[in-house]
Amino acid sequence: MARISLTPRRSLLLRFTDWYSKRTYGKVLDPARALAHNPRVLWSDLRFELSVAKWKHLDADLKALAVMASAASIGCSWCMDFGHWESQERGMDVRKLRDVPVWRDSDVYTRLERDVMEYAEAMTANPPEVGDEQAERLLTTLGEAAFVELTAIVAVENLRSRMNSALGLTSQGFKDNCEIPVREARPRSASA
Repeated sequence: MARISLTPRRSLLLRFTDWYSKRTYGKVLDPARALAHNPRVLWSDLRFELSVAKWKHLDADLKALAVMASAASIGCSWCMDFGHWESQERGMDVRKLRDVPVWRDSDVYTRLERDVMEYAEAMTANPPEVGDEQAERLLTTLGEAAFVELTAIVAVENLRSRMNSALGLTSQGFKDNCEIPVREARPRSASA
């Protein structure tokens, strides 16, 4: 259950956002409804997402795998649900979408796809666990522009997934079943 009401005051911005969401996705997106409690945050988020959508140096399937690996790492069922639907709508192989949470045990991914998901998980770890060899391998394979985009999209997904998870947003039914495995809690350090 969401930790914030999904029925904010009906501003002009919210009415437009609802209309656009229904037209584009078939339903109103819960994150937009949650952010609408602060119209400046919603407006900034919408402008930011429109800008992010224009990034085109990284292959769309690699981008989707990076985003979903990060969302699965964080445990954001809303992001997994929407990401699966969005990528499937674009024509991505459903087996690859389904296996993201267990990608290490799946045989459907190429070496590059595995490197991308490993990098996304390493960036998402707290603190980040990106290694020099790992980054160099991706930089050499993808090139500088795509590597920067990969790094940025994982950071963007961390923002999305952490915000949605903290707000208590869960799957909206874009995908019938979100396969996020139960993760064991990491022990907290004594300083935490």
